[in-house]
Amino acid sequence: MTASKIAESLSHELKEALALLEDYRQEDVGTDSEPLPSILDECLALSSEFQPPEPIRSFHQLACSGGTMISKCIAALPNVVLLSEIDPLSRMEVAKPGEKPRFAPSDVIHALNHATRKIEDSIRIAAFRASIDAVVTGLEKSGMRMVLRDHSHSQFFTDVDASARPTVLEILNQAFPTVSLISVRHPLDCFLGLSSNGWTHFKPFTLEEYSLRATQFLDFHDSCARLRYEDFVEDPQGQLERICDILALPFEPLAIDMIGAIRISGDSGRSSTTISARPRRAVPEEIEKQRASGAYVALCERLDYAP
Repeated sequence: MTASKIAESLSHELKEALALLEDYRQEDVGTDSEPLPSILDECLALSSEFQPPEPIRSFHQLACSGGTMISKCIAALPNVVLLSEIDPLSRMEVAKPGEKPRFAPSDVIHALNHATRKIEDSIRIAAFRASIDAVVTGLEKSGMRMVLRDHSHSQFFTDVDASARPTVLEILNQAFPTVSLISVRHPLDCFLGLSSNGWTHFKPFTLEEYSLRATQFLDFHDSCARLRYEDFVEDPQGQLERICDILALPFEPLAIDMIGAIRISGDSGRSSTTISARPRRAVPEEIEKQRASGAYVALCERLDYAP
């Protein structure tokens, strides 16, 4: 609820209370008495000073689902700062034993991941939350808004137990007011994209296993509003306006035309700046045979896609 709506609601409730008290007002308080201050005016003055905390805005999607293109549109909105592919507990960039860590002088969590002593995840989470709080507070003072795009692939589509750790959404929800959105795409297109890019980070790499993991992702993000990639490419401006409504962001239709100037991580798919539906990749025979999978059919039904 915005500050103006809070003030409006408070004003309405105070007026009702004052109306009830009107019957008990003394008819004659003396001609020399000073007028009592207006309780309504004082409360409205206080409410005008009250500003609700800026929410954390988060966007969650699966790899090869069009999330980068949607993220670019969000990043092009007025005064929006997008943090792309964030997960403080991801292990995908951690060097293997014997390997030299990559050079990352500005990345505190990366340094914790390569400390000579074991560092608990609770410390990584605390460092992450502190940095997010500082970013949101600082940006708010400058009239800007942060949107965090997480890296769900790290948790749900690698060789880790996704249920053994909190999601980025949970980490944020437990510390901040949060408004969140997930985007989805036809599971077959997502799986074909993973295969084409060589992102086979889980075993067995089958449509069945992918569907089970995607279902787990949906279960963990069931509270989030959902956007379909296919709907977005069909009506970019209409769906971007819906995104702005969900994330409490100012809508600017020209943002669609500015995505060519936006550079973010994860930009491995779409190279054109024209937003439109694309034909499905060729389906290899071995994947075609897997389309009868029970988990795949159930996932398609859940997302309202034809298997």
